[in-house]
Amino acid sequence: MEAPAAPHNAGDLDLTVTSPEQMRELGRRLAKLLRAGDLVMLSGELGAGKTTLTRGLGEGLGVRGAVTSPTFVIARVHPSLGEGPPLVHVDAYRLSGGLDDMQDLDLDVSLPESVIVVEWGEGKVEELTDERLQLVIHRAVGDTTDEVRHVTVTGLGERWAQVDLSVLSA
Repeated sequence: MEAPAAPHNAGDLDLTVTSPEQMRELGRRLAKLLRAGDLVMLSGELGAGKTTLTRGLGEGLGVRGAVTSPTFVIARVHPSLGEGPPLVHVDAYRLSGGLDDMQDLDLDVSLPESVIVVEWGEGKVEELTDERLQLVIHRAVGDTTDEVRHVTVTGLGERWAQVDLSVLSA
């Protein structure tokens, strides 16, 4: 990965990812920063790499089961194979009612002991906690052969103010 660009503010980090394997590696690095109670929101076009990043995150957390897109089941829980927290992977793409639709998933119950990753969660899960990590993945639109992704990582809240996100660019 290239060195990060200058941050937009204290909580932003910009990264350039040039392959699916690098996106997966970003997920593995991100896993080292996460702990139970963390909410991670992923945004980006279809095919941007949200699930690929989450797959790496699952590998880094050491959870059971293949991390695949939960589009049709909405959410999957991947228990830890060791001492770490389980991973709850949510795809909110088909949910339109905001947190009301999300309440059936009991994410507020799962959050204290899990790492929750939500794809397409904008406007739907922000009420769960003020402390969250947001990753926005930008990709070239129309040119599906372009593997380059620009990832903006933003830490919100006191929890993320204490975390050095620059380790993600290593």
